[in-house]
Amino acid sequence: MVKTCEELIRRRAEHNDCEILSLEEVSLHQQDIERIEHVDRWCRELRILYLQNNLIPRIENVGRLKKLEYLNLALNNIQVIENLEGCESLRKLDLTVNFVGLLSSVESLQHNAHLRELFLVGNPCTEFQGYRQYVVAALPQLKWLDGTEISRSERIRASQGLEQVRRRVREQEQEYLRRREEQREENLRSAEEEEQDFWHTPCSFTPESRLEAHRRLEEEKNANRKEPEKKNKPPRTLITADGRVMNINEPKLAFSLTEDEENDAVVLDLAVYRHMDTSLMDVDVQPTYARVSVKGKMFQVVLPAEVKPDSSTARRSQTTGHLVLTMPRLYFNTHFSVSRKDKIPERLEVDPSKRKSVDITNIVSERSSGEDLQEKRDLTAELPEGFMDDPEVPPLI
Repeated sequence: MVKTCEELIRRRAEHNDCEILSLEEVSLHQQDIERIEHVDRWCRELRILYLQNNLIPRIENVGRLKKLEYLNLALNNIQVIENLEGCESLRKLDLTVNFVGLLSSVESLQHNAHLRELFLVGNPCTEFQGYRQYVVAALPQLKWLDGTEISRSERIRASQGLEQVRRRVREQEQEYLRRREEQREENLRSAEEEEQDFWHTPCSFTPESRLEAHRRLEEEKNANRKEPEKKNKPPRTLITADGRVMNINEPKLAFSLTEDEENDAVVLDLAVYRHMDTSLMDVDVQPTYARVSVKGKMFQVVLPAEVKPDSSTARRSQTTGHLVLTMPRLYFNTHFSVSRKDKIPERLEVDPSKRKSVDITNIVSERSSGEDLQEKRDLTAELPEGFMDDPEVPPLI
């Protein structure tokens, strides 16, 4: 199954230097795409999206394109109009030559207030009686339907007798669904009968018949071949049973873990892909470790110091795309230390045998002894030459 992938979109974004986040127009026609995926997350700025001539069975994963103005899904396998309510700016929708048989599904476009043009030419619903009247009445914001302008008088006529037209449309839808079920069963029977007829009907012995027989045998062999059983990966161990946090780098990204002494913080710089949408990442900061999920792949690192998760910040660099986590440290340089195991402060204790009160009686003696006087004289003798006492200050002795 071919899906819309990032590589395909980047190839089609050469006019935008392969930058898809700011892409406003992309053409994905004739790519055998069978499913629309990730476009509404990778290309939020899209205004024009061409998806005609593919094998898309459903309208999906475009609802978050708020700026989308033109969506072309002509020549696909779409059977129901759905999932376009979030396209607030949609002005033109082309569903030419699809398989829309539920005409009532056009009512889902009532939420698209700016819709002006709708193309349903070549769909089974266009053969219903009252088709145009029903669509014109159901979508009053339309100006053009199947390339024909809707006049004011036509809109007035369409609103008259709408309930009767709606009942008739419902009956035709039920008949269409019944026929579709018969077609599915008939196609299944025809395929089985064709297979049986080929093996039971004699054919000429020619190189072409041998090639046809070989082709059918290969198809049957491939259909019956069992897919190899996928080995279940062991569960990812992030934290061991004894509480030890593991360092994990599943996305294999370069990173740096540093301590910012000036701001007293731990900084993690993770080199995520420059063009990857931030919505594909999930960040979780805990006191002793940081965890980042990148497109479902886990990155986890043990921090060199305990941090404050509530005060931590996560930012993306607009130039490199790196994810930078700034995590303030939990404990500062104080007069007590912290044990990592029990996180209980260990304060300094005073020997209880010592006096608990301060003795201030001996701070200054009442009378200086002769030895003290001699010591002071010796100190004055060591003063440098030219030293003079301030005459305003009384002498020490």
